[in-house]
Amino acid sequence: MNKEHEEIQSESDIIRGDVLESIFCHVPLIHLVPVCHLSKSWNRALFSSLRHFNKPKPWLIVHSQTSRPPYTTAASSVAYDPRSNLWLRINHDPPVEYVSDLRSSNSTLLYMLSISKFSFSFDPLHLTWHQADPPLVWRTDPVVGILDRRHIVVAGGAWDFEDDPLSVEIYDLETRKWDTCESISAIFEHSAASMWLSIAANTKTLYAMEQASGITCSFDPISRIWLGPFDLRHDPNIYFSVIGISRDNLIMLGLLGNSENVKDIKIWELKGESFELFKEIGAMPKELVEKLKEEHASLSSIKISLTGDVLYIFNPEEPKELVVCEIDGRRRVSRWGSLKNSMVNDGGRVTERAVLTCADVSLGDLRKAMKSGKRSFSTVNNGILHSRS
Repeated sequence: MNKEHEEIQSESDIIRGDVLESIFCHVPLIHLVPVCHLSKSWNRALFSSLRHFNKPKPWLIVHSQTSRPPYTTAASSVAYDPRSNLWLRINHDPPVEYVSDLRSSNSTLLYMLSISKFSFSFDPLHLTWHQADPPLVWRTDPVVGILDRRHIVVAGGAWDFEDDPLSVEIYDLETRKWDTCESISAIFEHSAASMWLSIAANTKTLYAMEQASGITCSFDPISRIWLGPFDLRHDPNIYFSVIGISRDNLIMLGLLGNSENVKDIKIWELKGESFELFKEIGAMPKELVEKLKEEHASLSSIKISLTGDVLYIFNPEEPKELVVCEIDGRRRVSRWGSLKNSMVNDGGRVTERAVLTCADVSLGDLRKAMKSGKRSFSTVNNGILHSRS
């Protein structure tokens, strides 16, 4: 009798687990944090659901900073969770200390650089801000990237005429010291600033590409030298391009045609020692290209923010609409979509200066943030992602 009872109870547990997995698929990630502490069976069902069914996807986080004195960083940011298709408000307690203009690389790195301090953060929800002395050479608009979660590379953007405008320094998070490196390639002599360059970094290499020409160099933090230049413009119709890292692979987005007549926006994956192997992995649908342009007849540039297989694309001059694409296991874009930027008010203007990051946010990250008391979360609105496969 006891054996039969155990078998019935076991079957009941399996059914309950399946039902729970299905339910968890429809619950926003921020509301699943308490489930971890309810029971072992619920915890197993939760992580099974996240692993096999509705998996977490990289969040887009929009940080804001007032555009007028005293230029304070806002006490909250907004984030889009694609798994839940929700815009969330993230309240900061206390707000991030202001150092200078807030900037980002195109993934998780946020930083502020002043003449007296270098402040940066690279964890998903930016709970921890590292404070360091500024680089040895004063810079106004350098290229900044993080490698192997230990080294911060700062290149170009030098202000003083006596300094090398192409100088490169690297900060070691363990020793908390700056070290000088070989200067960035002379081909960037007139464009060695973040406004002219697109950068991307994986665990081993930092890449810098001139957006107008496609000329690219790579930096090896071990040998401390720059390699290249490499010409990534295999198609002469590309007039503007940016780069990023997806699953440790270099990808490039290119605008084809000209700024007054954009014929295509395409994505390629690049491989080989000189990036001679090009593979087109996606072309943006025409209607999404028009959404990026908004009311303007032209499109002179784009910016991106990406982590893993999710890429967010936007027009820096008109950031009301975001284009989202996902890359599948075959390394092809499997889904395109568009999304209203929740930071834009009804008048269509960004209320504050906005800086975007993209990060993998796990239940563990959310639990840590809530437990610290530094972050709290609330729903702003539904994402209303208009998708195309």
